[in-house]
Amino acid sequence: MAEATELFRKSDVPAHVPAECVIDFDLFAQPAPEEDFFEYWKKLQGEGRPDFVWTPYNGGHWIATRGEDIHTIYADHDLFSSRNILLPVERNEAIRVLPTSLDPPEHRPFRNLINHGLSPKVVRGLEPSIRELTVSLIEAFRARGHCEFASEFAELLPISLFLKMVNLPVEDRIKLKALSEQVNRPDGSMTPEEVNQGFYDYLMPVLLERRKNPGDDLFSQFLAGSIDGRPMTDGEAFELCMQVLIAGLDTVVSVLGFLMMFLARNPDHRRQLVADPAMIPPAVEEFLRRFPLVAIPRTVIRDMEFQGVTFKEGDLILVPTMLHGLDDRAYQCPLDVDFNRRIGIHSTFGAGVHRCPGSLLARAELRIFLEEWLSRIPDFDIAPGRTPKVLYGIVGTVVDLPLVWQA
Repeated sequence: MAEATELFRKSDVPAHVPAECVIDFDLFAQPAPEEDFFEYWKKLQGEGRPDFVWTPYNGGHWIATRGEDIHTIYADHDLFSSRNILLPVERNEAIRVLPTSLDPPEHRPFRNLINHGLSPKVVRGLEPSIRELTVSLIEAFRARGHCEFASEFAELLPISLFLKMVNLPVEDRIKLKALSEQVNRPDGSMTPEEVNQGFYDYLMPVLLERRKNPGDDLFSQFLAGSIDGRPMTDGEAFELCMQVLIAGLDTVVSVLGFLMMFLARNPDHRRQLVADPAMIPPAVEEFLRRFPLVAIPRTVIRDMEFQGVTFKEGDLILVPTMLHGLDDRAYQCPLDVDFNRRIGIHSTFGAGVHRCPGSLLARAELRIFLEEWLSRIPDFDIAPGRTPKVLYGIVGTVVDLPLVWQA
C-alpha cells in the first residue's frame, strides 16, 4: 500500500488481533496520481487476505473487505452501532450529526423527517428543475469545446439544487463545500472543533430565523416536525441540518466525477448510451454498483465471534461500500462495466435503517445528467497530457477532471 499520511495517530495492535490480519493501510492516504481509486481499495481483497483486516492508522480499526459482511454490518444495528461514523474515534466527540450517529429507536423520528423531505413525490417534482439546471450548465461551456468537469459541472448541479431545496444562497457553496471537505477528507488545516464551529456559525442564525419565519424549504419542514411528540431542540436541529448539508454537498458530486472519468476513457460504453438512450436507467444502476465511494465505520456493541473473527466491545470496523460492488464473490468480473448486468444486492447506499434517504434523488440526477450531456456532447476525452486528480477519505472524490471535445 502507499505510504500513509499519518494525519492521525497510529495505535498499537491489540492482543486479540491476529498478526496475519494486520496491514499497512490508511484511508486518508494519497496514492500515486496514476493509481485507480477503486483498484487501490480492491487490493484489500487480494488473494490470501483475510476477510477482515486490521490497520493501526487513525487510532486502529478493522476493515471489512467482503460484500456479504459489509451488507450485514450496515444492516445489523443490534451488533454494530452507528454512534461513531468518523475516524479516528475522537473526531466524533466534536462532529456529531443526526440521525446517522443514532441507533434505533432514537434515530427513527429524525429519519422520518428526512424521508418526508426526499419522498418519491418530492423527487418527481424536482425533475424539471434538475433538467433545466443540467442543460443550462452544459450550454455554458459546450461551444468552447472544453471544461473542467468537477468545478464547472459536478460541483454545480447537485450543490445548487440542494441549496435551492434548503433555501440557502448558491454563492455560499464554496464556503460550505470547504467545511464538508474537512469532514470527509480532512487535511489537517482545521481541527474537528473548528469544523463543527464553522458549520454552527453558519447554520444556527439561519435555523433561528426559520423558526421565526418558516418557509416551504427543507430546513423549515424539519423545524416544523416533532421528535416523539416534542419540538426539536436547537442542538438537534443543528446536527440534523448539518448532516443533510454535508450529504447534499458531496456524494452525488463525487459519483458524477468518477462516472465521467470512466466514460471519457471508454468510448464504446459512451456510444452504447448515445445509440440507445433507453439503456441509461440500467446504466445508472451499473454505475452505482461499480462506483460507490463511501467508507464509514461501525462500532462493535459487545465482545463476540463474527465470521470466525474475535471482536471486542468498542472495536471500530470500517465498512467500505466500494468493496461490496467490487467483490468477485458477489459479481462476476466486478471491475467491468456491463449495462446488461443483472444487478443484485450491493451497499452503495448502505443498508438497514441508515440506508441513504437521498438514493432516489441521486438516481434522478444521474439519469437526467446522462440524458442531457450525451445528447449534446456525445464524444469527449480527458485533455491530453492531463491526469485527473482524485482525493481519498471517508468519501472519495474527483477534484480535477479536464475534458475536451470537438466544439
